Amino acid sequence: MNAQEKVIRLDRDANAVLKAQSNLKFMRGLEDGSMDLIVTSPPYNIGKSYENRSSLDQYVKDQAQVISECVRLLSPTGSLCWQVGNHVKNGEIFPLDMVLYHLFKDHGLKLRNRIIWHFEHGLHCKNRLSGRYETILWFTKSDEYTFNLNPIRVPSKYPNKKYYKGPKAGQLSGNPLGKNPGDMWVFPNVKNNHVEKTIHPCQFPVELVERLVLSLTNEGDTVFDPYMGVGSTVVGALMHNREGYGCDISKEYVDVAWERVHALRAGTLKTRPMNKPVYDPTQKNGGH
Repeated sequence: MNAQEKVIRLDRDANAVLKAQSNLKFMRGLEDGSMDLIVTSPPYNIGKSYENRSSLDQYVKDQAQVISECVRLLSPTGSLCWQVGNHVKNGEIFPLDMVLYHLFKDHGLKLRNRIIWHFEHGLHCKNRLSGRYETILWFTKSDEYTFNLNPIRVPSKYPNKKYYKGPKAGQLSGNPLGKNPGDMWVFPNVKNNHVEKTIHPCQFPVELVERLVLSLTNEGDTVFDPYMGVGSTVVGALMHNREGYGCDISKEYVDVAWERVHALRAGTLKTRPMNKPVYDPTQKNGGH
């Protein structure tokens, strides 16, 4: 695959547009308000192979340009989800959700949730507690936005609990479809033994995207990732009959993204099922 724009139309009549070039250059070619959901995890400026480390001030300036373009692309009823961890310098951490928050507020976006994604695996720290969570800032452009709770409900702790008095006595006290999952999400990050693992050192899991796609868009809507990496956002969108768009400066990652899209189309792509219980070695059969 070369660096020219290509489009795939899947059997489910969705598009995936992937382009290996400057993300800003690609974004500026898209129409105002054309994206219903933007989901991304930008570089954390910690010197990974896919980024050039710079000062924190310069990093924020660079992010400001991309965020500004994202706001332009976001539809009036759309949502923007920015998934970040910590920038680390000389052992000091800088929580990027706090560092970048004002950039979104300067555009008038409204924060709906600060979602905590908790996972168990990662490098162990020696001089501070090991980091085991990252955050997803969910912003909307207006008070009129898409939100579908039912597709992401999780099993209730007491599914058969009933009212014991009053006019509803004997009726189920909870929603039979399950409960609101809340703003603490627990599932594994993508490490070497993860079914979705590719060459990318920091890819995020498809189930993270799925929850956002199902709750914040409707079928046929458009989903975009300006730091696409190996295409988890595009895959998550296409899995649920949305249109997926993404761009990345690494041709190698874009090639992998295309391979994953083709595998999805062929029915051979392996992903961790959404809401699968987290492995627990203390439980019989690992808790599954």
